[in-house]
Amino acid sequence: MALEEDDAFALKEVEQGLKGLKKEVKKLQIDALLNSPDDKCNAIVEIHAGAGGTDAQDWAEMLLRMYIKWAERRKFHTKIMDILYGDEAGIKNVTFLIEGEYSYGYLKAESGIHRLIRISPFDVSGRRHTSFAAVSVYPQVSDEIKIEIKDSDLRIETFRASGPGGQHVNKTESAVRITHLPTGISVQCQNEKSQYRNKEIALMILRSRLYDLEKKKREEKKRAIYNTQKEIAWGNQIRSYILHPYKLVRDHRTQIEVKEVEGVLDGEIDEFIEAYLLKHRD
Repeated sequence: MALEEDDAFALKEVEQGLKGLKKEVKKLQIDALLNSPDDKCNAIVEIHAGAGGTDAQDWAEMLLRMYIKWAERRKFHTKIMDILYGDEAGIKNVTFLIEGEYSYGYLKAESGIHRLIRISPFDVSGRRHTSFAAVSVYPQVSDEIKIEIKDSDLRIETFRASGPGGQHVNKTESAVRITHLPTGISVQCQNEKSQYRNKEIALMILRSRLYDLEKKKREEKKRAIYNTQKEIAWGNQIRSYILHPYKLVRDHRTQIEVKEVEGVLDGEIDEFIEAYLLKHRD
């Protein structure tokens, strides 16, 4: 009898060990997917109440609580940056920061329209209401743009200057053309008599053009994230949270379904995030 109990205990330990190993392997899989330069950044999250009036504003506040609870589970820090409260209840919109390694990499999966179906606590007739809220997630990046120019990325050519400037300008290779190989940007300067001075000015111009290019890239990235947001209304949701007539959370992108709605609203959303990351690993 004691031997059977020992065997059962050993088997249970093995099962627990395998379960822990599978969990660790899955975590390593997910971490490997977070390889974008922005994934390690903190996350700036915006929530906007959509169609549904007071119910939608209450729903927006429920989502805010859900993400704060998620952050707390990971020991991340949260900070409300801007908030506009509803006239009767809830919030019209909120912007908050979640500070923690890979917080953007995980939460980028949450961008989209979230739908809530429930018996409205604001309807005296006790009718079922559908509410919507939009979630947008952005990486927190430094406003400072640092331009690093490597010598190996440059092709420097010298040539004789053309045009007015005297005999010295026209007969020596004082003009300089610099091409930045990664971007193909080419600049030149021939106004100075000194090749060194022309090179110095050309590098200054190149640095300015690379700065402008990086600034435009950042603006384009922000526009791309905004453009992914659709109208905050019926038919555009990425996930539905159903509290009536049954309880279920369904992610429409991954088909993941969870019946423990209360747990999800308490921040247990990793299953949805992981399924999204795995689906979009390519």
